[in-house]
Amino acid sequence: MLLHEKLKDYRLLLASQSPRRRELIAGCGLPYELAPKYDCEEWYPAEMAAEEVPVYLSQLKSKVYPGALAPNDILLTADTVVVLNGEVLGKPRDREDAVEMLHRLSGHRHTVVSGITFRTTERMHSFEARTSVWFRTLTDEETAYYVDTFRPFDKAGAYGIQEWIGYAAIQRIEGSFYNVMGLPIQKLYTELDKFLTR
Repeated sequence: MLLHEKLKDYRLLLASQSPRRRELIAGCGLPYELAPKYDCEEWYPAEMAAEEVPVYLSQLKSKVYPGALAPNDILLTADTVVVLNGEVLGKPRDREDAVEMLHRLSGHRHTVVSGITFRTTERMHSFEARTSVWFRTLTDEETAYYVDTFRPFDKAGAYGIQEWIGYAAIQRIEGSFYNVMGLPIQKLYTELDKFLTR
């Protein structure tokens, strides 16, 4: 039985405001509902390894979800970060911060890490996905053009691979392209399928 058929007995609740995550889940043919928007302070321990942050935050977002889950609900929470030399690059605060992040990524390899959590009334399951991304060296003019045209202030690491910068500046990747967009949809599909059969 295909996964979308198995989900007929469930309500998959996506707790994310990201249009890219909604697009990816819909593109995979999974029926879902958007969970009501709620606030979650994205805090993590300072001593935590950068690569462990996304799973921690996806679990935190799940635990602070204010609604009561019905027996057939599956809450899906996610977090994605860019890791450069062991440091988390989150969403830029403003234009200056975005330009600075892209200067740091320019000419280097970084890792995009996503953490995903499924939760029902009875159990919770989390997993991660990692993708390595290589940027060519960007000029100051290119960086300014990208930031001013695409305004990537809602994106970890201040860029979206599906935008101009992905075409013009990313030399190669190792791992899931969709993970860099914000959701490792292939791994989510297989992990959700296993979650439903346990």
